[in-house]
Amino acid sequence: MSEINHQIVEKKEIIKAVLFALVLGIVILFSAVLPAEYGVDPVGTGKLFGFDKLYVPEDMPDNFATTTGKTFPLIKMDKAGSGPEVKIPVEVDNPAPEKQFTEREDTIEVIVPAGKGIEYKIYMLKYGKMKYEWTTDKETVYLDFHGEVKQEKEVTDVYFESYTLAYSNNMVGTFYAPFEGKHGWFFRNNNNKDITITLKLKGQYSM
Repeated sequence: MSEINHQIVEKKEIIKAVLFALVLGIVILFSAVLPAEYGVDPVGTGKLFGFDKLYVPEDMPDNFATTTGKTFPLIKMDKAGSGPEVKIPVEVDNPAPEKQFTEREDTIEVIVPAGKGIEYKIYMLKYGKMKYEWTTDKETVYLDFHGEVKQEKEVTDVYFESYTLAYSNNMVGTFYAPFEGKHGWFFRNNNNKDITITLKLKGQYSM
């Protein structure tokens, strides 16, 4: 019967292995675990490698969770803007004014009735700038952020361009008006309860 020889690891090697594992654990803790789990990024690796994007604060509003675990109808490209039968008006190419509207700031509440849609628009001059932020008090809405060209003559089929089509409960952005006219949102509430949208605006526009 052959004798089994067990490899004997020296004490120094064991200590080295333990120290290596300890150092490696500390590196992983500070570079990945803290940014992803607790939103703490002491060495900047969370931002560098994107681990900080995995962090979700405990005090996140309740309506944040309403957009997860749900599926919505697929939005197609042909839903964006007017159909091909509506001609682009010549007013799109009008020059921008020398002076824009005076900058202002507003907060508006828009109630979208259950099972219905509603529009909210402001008036902007060509190349006017605006920042916007909106949030629902609950659930998700369908939205079409679009603009209608100001035309000298009244027409039956109004030309419009869609800037964003989506399902969301919160959105933030910066907008430059590509032409003079009305710009704003169509919100549709497909739920069985009314939804209140808090809309914050800051920029060069009139109401």
